[in-house]
This record gives sequence, C-alpha cells and structure tokens, in this order.
Amino acid sequence: MPFFVDTSPPGQCIFCRLVSQEIPAAIVFEDDQTLAFMDLGQVNPGHVLVASKRHAATLLDLSADEAAAVMRTAHRVAQAISATFDPPGLTLLQANGKEGEQTVFHFHMHVVPRHAHDGIALTWPRKEPPREVLQAHAQRLVQALNR
Repeated sequence: MPFFVDTSPPGQCIFCRLVSQEIPAAIVFEDDQTLAFMDLGQVNPGHVLVASKRHAATLLDLSADEAAAVMRTAHRVAQAISATFDPPGLTLLQANGKEGEQTVFHFHMHVVPRHAHDGIALTWPRKEPPREVLQAHAQRLVQALNR
C-alpha cells in the first residue's frame, strides 16, 4: 500500500504546485517542458523525479514531444547521478494508473541510483505464454501501430 496517493485535480496536484513554485523543492534541472527534483522519499542518495511541467496524469496524456523531453531530462539526470554518486546500478521507473502503482497522478519518472540490498524489489510472475500467443499479441500491436 503506498504511503501517499495524490489524486488532486489538475493544477492543484503536488507536482503542479512544485512546477508553479507554490511549494519548495530541491530542483536539480529545469527546462521548458520538464522539472527534475529530489524525491522526498529518497530510496538512495540521488533519487530524482523528472516530471512534465504541463499536467498530464499518465504517459498516455502526454504528447510525443513531452514524453521525449522527459526522457531527455531523465537521461541527463542519470548521467549526473552516475558521475556524482557512482552507483553500481540505476533504475528508471514510471508508473501509470492505480493498478500500475502510480501514487501521484501527474506524469513523472523516477531516476534511482541502485545498490546491492537497497530494499527495492522489481519482480513479477513470469507467465511464459506459447510462441503462437506472443505472435498473436505482436500482430495486434502491429495493426494498432499502423493505423
């Protein structure tokens, strides 16, 4: 169960308030489309959130340009984390929707330096469907992508 779930309306969510500077944040980078700031719930030193400046609840609510901007900023921040904290690993995590474990409904990505035994668990059950099922899923996606 998440510690904090922000379901505030657009413009009033905690990240919108950070973007508009209504509340303070430890900002590490900002450009026209993104804001990168230290996560208050630091898993490891250097844990940063990269958010879109425009309120968009999930990845599906972003434009392709906004999604690319978030990834460019995450890449830049990841390089800075690597140079500064020298972690042996790095995880990018982005969740969408309640069932996807999203807790703040404003698009953001976690850039988390990783260390052995740091308490982060990213596991799921492998279902390993037959090849024919995977091919059928792939074909459905190809059709959707070609529309």
